Amino acid sequence: MAEKRNIFLVGPMGAGKSTIGRHIADQLHLEFFDSDQEIERRTGADISWVFDIEGEEGFRRREETVISDLTEKQGIVLATGGGSVISKEVRNKLSARGIVVYLETPIEKQVARTQRDKRRPLLQTEEDSRDVLVRLADEREPLYKEVADHVVRTDEQSAKVVANQIIEKLDF
Repeated sequence: MAEKRNIFLVGPMGAGKSTIGRHIADQLHLEFFDSDQEIERRTGADISWVFDIEGEEGFRRREETVISDLTEKQGIVLATGGGSVISKEVRNKLSARGIVVYLETPIEKQVARTQRDKRRPLLQTEEDSRDVLVRLADEREPLYKEVADHVVRTDEQSAKVVANQIIEKLDF
């Protein structure tokens, strides 16, 4: 039997990584993982709590471990956290262990999709969320592009349509 391949989704918060990832996994009969949900499962606490107690640095260490563990599996779809690509180690593991798809999303769509979400610690500040998203995009977009095998825009289509486009591109 041929080795099962992995699909790893990267991109900013609000890009639809988890929703699109679930559609891909369902259609291809692969197991779906979300790195943030896995961190919450392992710690028994939500991401905001981990950020509050351990800071972003502690969270990123946990994220590296979780992504390292998950990328060792075969036949999975993984939705990564928006900032996971900051780590060179994470980028290397994603590139080496699967096909990386960057879900590119304009800032306006990110703002609309995240404005009521209280589970995103980097947006729970006094700074305007649009300003935070612009700053994060400036820092992270080159890293998303560096690690990506494919880039797919998510702004004007449903998650199901985007998932189908990705499956077609990957020829699974």
